[in-house]
Amino acid sequence: MSAIQVLPDLLISQIAAGEVVDRPASVLKELLENSLDAGAREIQVLLDAGGVARIQVEDDGDGIAQEDFGLALARHATSKIRSLADLEAVGSLGFRGEALASIASVARVTLVSRNADSPHAYSLNSEGPVTGTVEPAARQQGTTITVADLYFNTPARRKFMRTEATEFGHCDGVFQRIALARPDVAFLLKHNGRVSAHYRVQTVAERVAAILGKEFSAASLPVEAEAGTLSLRGFAGAPQAARSRADQQYFFVNGRFVRDRLLSHAAREAYADVLHGERQPAYALFLELDPSGVDVNVHPAKTEVRFRDSRSIHQFVFHAVKRALSGTAAETPVAYAKLDAQANCVAPRPAFRPFQPGLGVEQPVAAYQTLFTPGAGSPAQVAESARTPGAGALLQPPDLPQSAARPAMQASGQPLGYAIAQLHGVYILAQNEAGLVLVDMHAAHERIVYERMRQSLDAGELQRQALLVPAMFQADSVEVATAEEQQEALERLGFEIGVASPTTLAVRAVPAALAGSDLPSLARSVLADLREFGATQALAARRDEILSTMACHAAVRANRILSIPEMNALLREMEETERSGSCNHGRPTWYQLSLSDLDRLFLRGR
Repeated sequence: MSAIQVLPDLLISQIAAGEVVDRPASVLKELLENSLDAGAREIQVLLDAGGVARIQVEDDGDGIAQEDFGLALARHATSKIRSLADLEAVGSLGFRGEALASIASVARVTLVSRNADSPHAYSLNSEGPVTGTVEPAARQQGTTITVADLYFNTPARRKFMRTEATEFGHCDGVFQRIALARPDVAFLLKHNGRVSAHYRVQTVAERVAAILGKEFSAASLPVEAEAGTLSLRGFAGAPQAARSRADQQYFFVNGRFVRDRLLSHAAREAYADVLHGERQPAYALFLELDPSGVDVNVHPAKTEVRFRDSRSIHQFVFHAVKRALSGTAAETPVAYAKLDAQANCVAPRPAFRPFQPGLGVEQPVAAYQTLFTPGAGSPAQVAESARTPGAGALLQPPDLPQSAARPAMQASGQPLGYAIAQLHGVYILAQNEAGLVLVDMHAAHERIVYERMRQSLDAGELQRQALLVPAMFQADSVEVATAEEQQEALERLGFEIGVASPTTLAVRAVPAALAGSDLPSLARSVLADLREFGATQALAARRDEILSTMACHAAVRANRILSIPEMNALLREMEETERSGSCNHGRPTWYQLSLSDLDRLFLRGR
């Protein structure tokens, strides 16, 4: 007897099912994708026992013709591709023709469908390897597919199912992701007879708010970018929408939810200097590109993709998200302080009256001292030094317009309002139309100084410092090849890295600001990023770390008493500086307490 044998069809199908159908959520994903590929505008999902007992998906799509029922549950039978050319430019969510056959091999499946040309619907039953005959049935146009008793004939696989709550949680996650991708389709989800989620046809913004929550929607920024055949749309959460876990990161490529390392890296780098510590960004982003530019046939679950021009995709996503996050404090979502006091405010509110100097509040007392330290020179000298990149003094009373130093009668044009006091030498209290603004003056000034230094550095050529003694380090063949191929890019970044031997590289020049770094480690990081992403995020991170440290030391310190004009100058700078809603370390620079918050705090209206 030959040692090599052809496996029976049932075993082949069950092996495939192990790759495609690892739990009820996988079944639901495949069925929902089939409904969307069929042009459904309304989809209903019924689950029992977390999907283990029953998964039923009903849609109003195109339906299946009678003559196609015989192949509906067959392996490698599909209406979505015909040739290799079709496979290389897949526009549908499903395409392998393997999912239904795999599901049918490990469950009891009932298929009922009707297309526009059929006088009535048809049904087909399957139980493991046994497929019944096609019979007439009653149904409107569309398809209903019911998957019952998942893994009934492979009890070993069924033992790996988790609790009902866990399996439903995974199913609900799949449902939410697919519903998020298609706001133009209505979705209904029932579990054990109870409605769990119901989404009508909505705009993208409405669907995002419905699934990710109103808090995310209120603290998110729109992302819109186009470049040739590439487009990126969606919403990027502001720093105050960041979370401790990466559970609100949704990336879709041509309508398909993916978990892609390159896209995640691009988004994370865009948030690099606006997130605090290990906080995770939240976003819902939709990337559209020519289907021929992305390979979706990488993983059986189709959640991984491979881009033909990965460097361009990375840079496109990185810059699009970074631009969306670059708004000033006046342009980004307000960070509202959360109060626990609860009350109903019904008292009439007096008309807004902005703070005016000279009414007994702003008095020339010793508390309002100059911003500048003794011995630092006259205000004019300090103002002149502030124009130098990296200088610490940024607030310049002699150069301020009158509108910055003296509040106007209307504050509608100034989102951060006007300063009324300083608290403990740390916080600025300001009044705007919404209520009270609280500003961390050091954090805010640190961001302003940092952005000015970075803009000054980006505007000119990067200063390069030649090394008297080249820094030599051992390199592998890939690093040597990258150094040879990327000479032009390295020079633009201020590096001169030459090949000293087949296994050794020599660093002969580096950006002047990084001359004190660990040069071999820095060079390896730069080469790795050039190889993978086409632009050195390692260098940008090192450079920005140094600028951040410089800005921190240059910014106004705690317990430095500011005058009212100086505080107003800082507020106006915040309204004009990119990313001024958070400091370089990702901490918020200001919060808003609304008048209704204050009313609740003091129980007004009760």
